[in-house]
Amino acid sequence: MTPGMDAGKMIRFAEMLDRYNIKPLIGIIPDNKDSSPEVVADRSDDENQTSIDFGWIKERLERGWIAAQHGCFHVYTTRNGGLFPLNAYSEFAGLAFEDQNRLISHGKQVLEENGIKTNIFMAPAHSYDKNTIRALKNNSFEFVTDGFGSLPYSMGGLTFLPISFLRSRELKSDREGFTTFVVHTGMMEESDFSEYEEMFEKYRERFTDYSEFLQIPPVRCSRGKHYREYLMAKGKHTAAKVF
Repeated sequence: MTPGMDAGKMIRFAEMLDRYNIKPLIGIIPDNKDSSPEVVADRSDDENQTSIDFGWIKERLERGWIAAQHGCFHVYTTRNGGLFPLNAYSEFAGLAFEDQNRLISHGKQVLEENGIKTNIFMAPAHSYDKNTIRALKNNSFEFVTDGFGSLPYSMGGLTFLPISFLRSRELKSDREGFTTFVVHTGMMEESDFSEYEEMFEKYRERFTDYSEFLQIPPVRCSRGKHYREYLMAKGKHTAAKVF
């Protein structure tokens, strides 16, 4: 999400989360330059549109929501999937350390100038590389919202907070552990709202606030686990292209 976007769907989803007392993590684009439909909705019906600002975001954080820095400009400049290749493009992966450090530092400065401090990073398109990790540590970040698995894990001096590989499978699984769901509210259709309403109603006891997820001690990420994760991300990207 980003200040200035059409927030009708975001506000509707936020109200749904309120009904089920779920406090999520939200990714905030500090200095948005992306005009794609995923980020900036069709504003042809401006009379019925609602916008959000940093004030709205901070009010949500005061309620217990958690903020992550979602890139810097949200503009993809490379054809590189990086260490977690769910996509074959990136705002960061493939760039020199100095360039990535500048982007991350600028984004952090914009957020802090607007009263939002966070040590959590959410990479646009889930794509990052070793230089991203280095730049994040250089800017005092501690967490990255990516990876697969059932527990947070440590890698390269950062803690990674896994996302779900397949949402339907996670909900039906009886295994111990945690994962997170990625929601792009700007792309949601009416059927998506109905699906989430049904999911929250049916599985409410299985959801926890993101602040509690952050308290779970990370496990160590072995080379084997990282390689499996890379192959899973690459395979999911390939399957999405085929189907």
